[in-house]
Amino acid sequence: MSCILTFDIEEWFHILDNESTKTEKEWGNYECRIYKNMDRIFRILQDYDIKATFFCLGWIADKYPDLIKKIDDLGYEIGTHSHMHQLAYEMNKNEFEEDLKCSIHTLESIIGKKIKTYRAPGFSITKNNLWTFEILNKLGIENDCSIFPANRAHGGIPSFTRKTPCLIRYNGIQLKEFPINTSKILGKEVIFSGGGYFRSMPYQLIKKMTRETDYVMTYFHPRDFDYKQPAIEGLGLIRRFKSYYGLRNCERKLKLWLKDFDFVDVRTYDQRIDWKSIQIVNLSS
Repeated sequence: MSCILTFDIEEWFHILDNESTKTEKEWGNYECRIYKNMDRIFRILQDYDIKATFFCLGWIADKYPDLIKKIDDLGYEIGTHSHMHQLAYEMNKNEFEEDLKCSIHTLESIIGKKIKTYRAPGFSITKNNLWTFEILNKLGIENDCSIFPANRAHGGIPSFTRKTPCLIRYNGIQLKEFPINTSKILGKEVIFSGGGYFRSMPYQLIKKMTRETDYVMTYFHPRDFDYKQPAIEGLGLIRRFKSYYGLRNCERKLKLWLKDFDFVDVRTYDQRIDWKSIQIVNLSS
């Protein structure tokens, strides 16, 4: 069993649902930490000889095209994480399409390759904005990694019962879906494979749950390993805990995980699947 290793490439201040970090106007108030944080990720991947998929913001690509070029030059797969890192369900159809189109164009103009894979900021595709899949299909996206099959502050689709890759069909279009995986603890669906969930759990529990599941989709951010990052002011206690707890030990835990299990990128995992035999999940709003 292989796990899928992915990183959402955004800055340390790209925190959703927070007024002081909501738009580009506020982002100018914060220092750039993306280069040092990406160097850390590159070093880890090279040390363990592992490929990963990088879901890159178009905004990052606009400001730091050399960074996107380096990701591609090192042989890593690049997908889009939107352009301006806004929650998908807070956008209308036209806004979503223009944002995604801008991101895809920016990334493709840098690397000269087709962008085929997408992840929504905050996994913000819900049962109320499934029309996003129509736009993904229209703009040439083939693989989606946005479905969070559990309750989540930024959405989630708890009624989505398929916990492994599948084909989703909506309003006449079809996409390959690589959802976030869950495990059950005391009868409750629990996420363990990325972000604050990974940082807050002891490694032995993560290792146990990984062994007990047939599919793992990870999601990390450069800031997850940056324990020296400044704290964003104005965050509530719960949000502060989710954003900063476990930063110091996250790199060590990831290295243990990479040592104990096999990891590949989305592209490689996709190629290993016989999609003709995979279940089709019909979605309706």
